[in-house]
Amino acid sequence: MHGLWADTAALRLRQTLDMAAEKQRIFAHNLANVNTPHFKRQDVVFAEELERAGAGLPLTRTDKKHLARGQAEEAAYRVVTDKSTTMRPDGNNVDVDREMALLAMNQLHFNAAADVLNRRFGLLRYVITEGRG
Repeated sequence: MHGLWADTAALRLRQTLDMAAEKQRIFAHNLANVNTPHFKRQDVVFAEELERAGAGLPLTRTDKKHLARGQAEEAAYRVVTDKSTTMRPDGNNVDVDREMALLAMNQLHFNAAADVLNRRFGLLRYVITEGRG
């Protein structure tokens, strides 16, 4: 990792933005297939996967400069298909109202993370220009 992504907070911001962009793509895909017979909605899981993946891994720091457990983990999200529900007789399980609500919530999450990142860039810009610009 170099530059802006070198520290943990910035890495988490990048992961948050990446995951929100993927969720936006998946929700739009679900909405585009609302009238496709037998289509099953998809979702992105992140926290559960991250927790499950790191639950039993024994990690040892051999140097004090090494990151502690959880500091450098890459985004562990994946796309899953919901095959457990059906909304209509043709087997499709996309609920337009639910997808639109999830889309709106995800957009707010993305905007908040982007705002934090923009403020971070502003702070770096301020430091680089020594407050002159």
